Amino acid sequence: MPEKNRIVCADCVKWLNKAAEKEGPFADLIFADPPFNIGYDYKGQYHDKRPYNDYVDWTEQWMTACQKALKPAGSFYIAIGDDYAAEVKIIGRKLGLTVRNWIIWYYTFGQATQRKFARAHTHIFYFVADEKKFTFNADPVRVISDRMREYNDPRAWKHGKGKLPDDVWLQFPRVCGTFREREGWHTAQMPEALLSRIIRASSNPGDLVLDPFSGSGVTAVVAKKLMRCYLTIDTSRAFIQQAKERLSKIKPGDEITGLERSRWTSGAKEVLKATYQDMEVPTDQLDNTEGLLGVFTNQFNIRTGAEFQPRDVLKKLDDLRKRGQLPRIRQFVQESPDKKRRTRRQRQSPL
Repeated sequence: MPEKNRIVCADCVKWLNKAAEKEGPFADLIFADPPFNIGYDYKGQYHDKRPYNDYVDWTEQWMTACQKALKPAGSFYIAIGDDYAAEVKIIGRKLGLTVRNWIIWYYTFGQATQRKFARAHTHIFYFVADEKKFTFNADPVRVISDRMREYNDPRAWKHGKGKLPDDVWLQFPRVCGTFREREGWHTAQMPEALLSRIIRASSNPGDLVLDPFSGSGVTAVVAKKLMRCYLTIDTSRAFIQQAKERLSKIKPGDEITGLERSRWTSGAKEVLKATYQDMEVPTDQLDNTEGLLGVFTNQFNIRTGAEFQPRDVLKKLDDLRKRGQLPRIRQFVQESPDKKRRTRRQRQSPL
C-alpha cells in the first residue's frame, strides 16, 4: 500500500496507474472534485476550458485510474457540474461501477445572473465497486424524519435514530468568499460538513480516503479530523504547500470546521441554525417532545463533534428565536380527524 497521510505532487492519472499496478487496489473511499471545465479561475495553476472531446477523454482517464486504485468493497464519489454530469455517469457504467445515488447538492448561494435562473447546485455521484458489498454507516448521518417532525409519532422517535438523508442535500452552503471557513488561497473549496457526511457514511476510522484533486485540502483535513487516513494528489506545488500548512494546524479528533467542544462559539451557533433549518422542527415542538429533542441534539453534536446537552441546545435555540436570529422554516399544520371527514363529505356532495 502507498504511504498514507500525505499529499503527492503529481499528475493523478500517471501516479494512480503506477501505484495501482505496483500495490493493487488500496483506497477504501475516493472523493473527487475535478475542474468542471467552465473557465473557473485557478490562479494560473490549471486551464479550465478544454475542448469537449479533450475534457471527456481526460475525465475517462482519471476515473479509470481511480477505479484501479479502488478496493473491491470501496466507494467512489464524484462532484461535477451540469455540463458533464451525463458523461461522468456513462463513464462510470463503462468502468463497471454501480450508481447508488445521484445526489443533488443545493448550496443556496448561486452565482448572480441577468438572463437566466441562477445555478445553485452541483451533482454528486455515489458509485460503488461492488453493488452488494460496500461500507455504509447509517447512524452517523441520520436526520429527523417527517413522521417525527410533522406527526410527533412516538414510534418514529422511540429509539432516537431518525432517518437517512434524502438525495437532495440542502444544508451545506457553498463556501463563499466572506465565510470564515474560506481559506482564501483557493477559489473552489468544498464545505467540511459536506465531506464529513460522505466520509462518515462510506468509511471507517483507519480507512484510507483518496482525493485525486487535492485543491484546498479539505478532503485530507476532514479525513484527519475523523481519524481516517488520507492520500491526496495535486499538480500545484503552491496549493500543496498551503494545504500542508492547513493540515499542520489540526489533529485527529478535532471538530469539523474547528468548533471548540461544547462552547457556544459563533461557529457553533451557525451550525445550530443550519441544523434547525434542515430539521424544520419548531422550538415549541422540541420543548414538548423529549425524544425529538434528543434526536435533534444528537445530529447537532455529530455535525459539531461536540457534547452539548439537549436542554442547553433548546435554551440556545430559544435565545436565538427571541433575538430573531433563527432561520424561517416550513410550518406544518395538521387537520383534525373531524375536519378531514367534513372536507371529504364536501368533496363528495353533489352540486
